[in-house]
Amino acid sequence: MSNTKLIFIGPVGAGKTTAIHTAMDADMVCTDERATDMTAQWKETTTVALDYGALALQGGQKLHLYGLPGQERFRFMWDILSLGGDGIVLLLDNSRPAPLQDLSFYLGEFSAYAEQGALVVAVTKTDLTPTGLCIEDYRQALAAQGVDCPVCTTDVRDSAAMVALINQALISIEGDQASCCVA
Repeated sequence: MSNTKLIFIGPVGAGKTTAIHTAMDADMVCTDERATDMTAQWKETTTVALDYGALALQGGQKLHLYGLPGQERFRFMWDILSLGGDGIVLLLDNSRPAPLQDLSFYLGEFSAYAEQGALVVAVTKTDLTPTGLCIEDYRQALAAQGVDCPVCTTDVRDSAAMVALINQALISIEGDQASCCVA
């Protein structure tokens, strides 16, 4: 694993840009622009192409983090940016009206990663206008679709939480906890 490509996916506002920004130990590429569609109801800016950052891992290895835009109108970028990806972190916003539908949608779009076992699901915003869903609800929805992967809650603003999430993704990709660690 000299170079690993980890892709952050999820709906608009789930925290992809913030997660990568929080995880970075250096500058990141961010293509946020002023939101001009219905996204403006929730936030001022939105990712229009990608977010990107790279982290140094133990042993001179490099981890490339890519954040895909959440809006379906930028869907063409999903195929481009996910080429050569090693694993996926699916961020789901628990405060959205139908996060389990979001889960099903993204599992359908990125089913190859789920089949390879290179998927981690992280639920954000569990403290905001909760839907009443808990982690077990997400696990059951995944199991109903035949997917067995790690599921957790996370705060994308917390660097320790991002280290833990990225390490979990690396473990899912490599299957070897000792060989893949972000400090």
